Order: sequence, then structure tokens, then C-alpha cells
Amino acid sequence: MATLIQIAQATKHYADQVLLDKADATIPDNVKIGFVGRNGAGKSTLLRVILGEEELDSGEVVRHPNLRLGYLRQHDPFLPGETTLDFLMRDSGRPAWRCGEVAGRFEIKGAYLDGPIHQLSGGWQTRAKLAALLLHEPNLLLLDEPTNFLDLRTQILLEHFLAGYDGGCLIVSHDRAFLAATCDHTLGLSRGKLTTFPGKVDAYLQFLQDRREHDERSNEAVLAKKRHLEEFIARNKARAATAKLAQSKSKALEKLELTEVTGDEPTARIRAPRIEPRKGIALRCIDLAIGYPDRRIAADVRLELDHGVRAAVVGDNGQGKTTFLRTIVSSLKPLAGEVRWGHGCSVGVYAQHVYTALPEAQTVFDYLRKGAPLGTKDQEVLDVAGSFLFKGSHVEKSIGVLSGGERARLCLAALLLSKHNVLILDEPGNHLDVDTVDALIDALREYQGTVIFTSHDRHFTGRVATCVVEVRDGRVTNYNGKYDAYLAKVNEEIEAGERELATARAKAPPATAAARDAAAVRRELADVEQLVARLTERKETLDAAYVAAQSPRELDRLYEELTAAAGELGDAEDRWAALQQELDGRA
Repeated sequence: MATLIQIAQATKHYADQVLLDKADATIPDNVKIGFVGRNGAGKSTLLRVILGEEELDSGEVVRHPNLRLGYLRQHDPFLPGETTLDFLMRDSGRPAWRCGEVAGRFEIKGAYLDGPIHQLSGGWQTRAKLAALLLHEPNLLLLDEPTNFLDLRTQILLEHFLAGYDGGCLIVSHDRAFLAATCDHTLGLSRGKLTTFPGKVDAYLQFLQDRREHDERSNEAVLAKKRHLEEFIARNKARAATAKLAQSKSKALEKLELTEVTGDEPTARIRAPRIEPRKGIALRCIDLAIGYPDRRIAADVRLELDHGVRAAVVGDNGQGKTTFLRTIVSSLKPLAGEVRWGHGCSVGVYAQHVYTALPEAQTVFDYLRKGAPLGTKDQEVLDVAGSFLFKGSHVEKSIGVLSGGERARLCLAALLLSKHNVLILDEPGNHLDVDTVDALIDALREYQGTVIFTSHDRHFTGRVATCVVEVRDGRVTNYNGKYDAYLAKVNEEIEAGERELATARAKAPPATAAARDAAAVRRELADVEQLVARLTERKETLDAAYVAAQSPRELDRLYEELTAAAGELGDAEDRWAALQQELDGRA
């Protein structure tokens, strides 16, 4: 197994923060690795170093000469007015038929392929960016939080794609279910050190806990022995008969060392609001229609949720999950019908627009103090701030300097400091690391009030939800089943679609484009002719470089590139011949 990337003694600082401290790791080919660590630990920084966008302070990153990196960009690399197919052809330099073939693996076809890409939802645009990655034929994918804002269906499609992908992956994600489904190795970053673990993320986290507990037990035994020796020395050092023995015990005492307990980083300890449980109906939607003046999203919504439920609102992106939440909290006016909250309901809201519009000049403490219920003591505010890792001088930080993860924690702290008996949460796990998500799960499971939430994180949703509300095809309904049943249904739908696509490909005659008109064939023929010209020029350049090369390493690299270029050129020429034959047959 070849080593694609070797990280050796890597050191990286930002001001007084140590992100990498003589860290070492090896990334082999054809291995899918989940990369985990606290927010701010330095995971994204290491990805940028691997990409060559940042430099280490010291140490090195050695890349295999045949390394071909593919990076899922978080920004949108689209041009105004271009279609999805235009983007794929421009980004990859591949012909239309090849782009369409790869796009089909992500269910991008019809209007999704031929229509303006900027009009697609974020999930569909991510599918397009993944198709573009695949067209470059990388042998190592770097994915930084790829599931953020993806709907369930797109996540599962991405999992299926990665399961069949022949190359290696390094995936940063806080979504444990996604990592468990895609990665069989784990890379952890903590306190500047990298730890490689030959197992899935859950096994890695259990390994860390077991090691921590072992080290703590070992330290307890060492401390007990230390106390025993100190007492013995104190009793016997002054007596002539035992002074020599006491001196010997002093040397033994000096040799006793405590094991540094790894991973004992601060962890958020979230406590849910203490409220009086209520009975009866918490929310009733009566003949509700939701949407916007120019576009109706769903209609005839008749929904009831009881006090104490934890309802997961599920559905594909663009179906209306957030629109539904905005409507029930009066952020968006209903198009028809009404929303009724039960008597005594006090509703608290957590959503992206909340933590992106915080008062920049206020401090953490001021923001929490201002939003706390009347009668809340300063110490209680400080306790809640501390439970979300805002301790000591951190409570005096201005909001303007907080990271995305810190802002998310601050908004959750303010919400849970309140006495609301209904919580509306729109993607509460975004920007939170694995440990904080787990702490939030425990708090919500203990909460005696009502929770209505959306989340792309299946681990979070599966642990929290007691019922499911599905938004789909213009309807909002109680799903008759648990979240696991809903997951199974979506999986079955995707697998059925993949089987149908595979069957259609198997049955298709060799001339799959026979139904196209001559103009379409000529357009593709022109694309392939341009590709042949580019590949021919590239092969000639590589031939010249190969002849001039001196070192064995350079010769090996150029030989690999020449072989790949010749293969691509042969494929393109075969496609050109097939198209020319098809066009001649129409004459």
C-alpha cells in the first residue's frame, strides 16, 4: 500500500495558539479516514497545509509524485447564467457525454443538468461539485464538513458514492453517523498531536475513553502509593535504625510519575431549562398553507403535537422544513389557515439567522445577562456560560471576535438559560463539535418541555426524536413510524433508483444516443475534437519532458502521467470515431 501523504514533525502556531505540535501521520492510498477533533483544534488548517494553501512553521508534508488531490470547495465556483452541464464541462475540461454520465451518478439529470445551476438548492449544488470532483479523477479526496446543510437523501447518495469510490478520502465531519458509514480508519487531532487509529470513529472515541480511564486509575494508584511512601518516610527518617530505609523509600518516591491524561479537554456540560411539564396539545395547525406570495410550499396542513414530544421535521432540501418552522414561530405569515399554540406555551427559537445577527459589540456576559429571565442572579449566568466553555476572561470577549462554533454555543446558552417550555431548533448541531453535540443530546433528552427541530445529523436526530413530521410534495404530515423506519424508507427509495439506473444502462443498446438529432451529435463531436486536441498537446509536452528528464524519480513520474494521458487520448479518439460513425449513419 503506497503512502500518498507523510506528515512529519508538523508544527503550526497562530499567535499563542498551538494547532500542530510536532505532529506525525501517514495517509495511505485507498483508505477512507475520518478526521475528528474539537472546533478550533486545527483540522481545516491541516487540510489547507496539505493543499499547499498554507505553510507549516516547521516540519514537512511529503506528497507522493502521483498524488491527485480533489477538494470539495465550500464556496460556489459557478459563473452567472451557466447551467450545471456548462459548469461541469468548464471545471473539468471533459466532454458533455462524460459530464452527463458522471452527473447521473448523483441523480443530476433533466432540468437539474440543463437548467441554471444558481437556481438549485445548496444540496443539489453540492451534488454538482461532487460530480466535478469525480471528473478530475483524484486518488485522494479532501472533504471538509461535506454534510453541512445537505438533506438526508443527498447524504445517503454521497455515502453510496464514497462506498464505491476506488481512491482514498480524508473527511472532516462532526456527523458520527456519516463517518461510521463511510470511513474505516480515524485520524484524531488533540492538543497539537495527531493520532492514527485503525478503526471507525465510535471505536476510536471508545478507545480514547478507555485509555483515559486506565490512565486515571493508574494515577490514583500512583498517588496512593505516593501518600503511603510519604507517610513512611515522615515516620522513619528521624530514627537512626530506619533512616537508611527511609532514604531508600525517598528515592523510590522520586521515581513515581503520573501519566498525563490525554483528551481531558474542557467539555460543554449543558443543562436543559428546568420547567414544569405540561399535558395536552402544544401545537395545532389548522388548514395551514405555508410559503411566499409568489410560491406556495405546502397546503392543507392539519397537524397536532402534544406537550413533551421531541419532533424531528424531515424532508429533502427545498421541500419546506425551514419555511414550516418559520411559520409556526410567526417569522413568516401563513398563506391560509392558522397556527395555535397551547395555553401557557413559551417558545424559544434557535436558527442560523439568530447567531449570524448577534450584537457584535456586546460581551458574552452582557448578551446572556440581557436575555436572562428577571431575577436571574449573575452567578447563575456565569454558571451557564461556563457550562458552554465561556469561563474566566472568555465571558468578557466581545461577540465580534467569536468563531462560528462559539457563536452557536452562545445562542444555545442564551436559549437554555431561559425558561421556555417549547424549543424550536433549526440545525442546532451545525458548528458544534462531537462532544458538544453529545452534551446537547443528553440535555434535550432530559428536558421536560416540547422540542421541534430539524437536523441533518442522523446520530443527533435518532437519539433525540420521539416522533417524525415529514415535509414532502406540498404536504406536512405526521410520519407513521420512528426515525429509523424513515431512514430505512429513504434508503430503499435511493437503492431502488440506483437499481433502475443500472438496469437501464445494462439494457441500453450500444448506440445510446440514437434518438438524438444530428445537431446534438455535432455539438458533442465538436467538444470531443477539442478534447482530443488538448490531450494530444499534453501528450506531446509530456513526451518532450520525458526525453529531457534526468533523475529516476522524475522519469517515473512522467511515465505515469504519460500512461494516463495516452489512455485518456485513446478513450477520446474512440468516442470521436463512434460519434463520427453515428453522424455518417444519418447522412
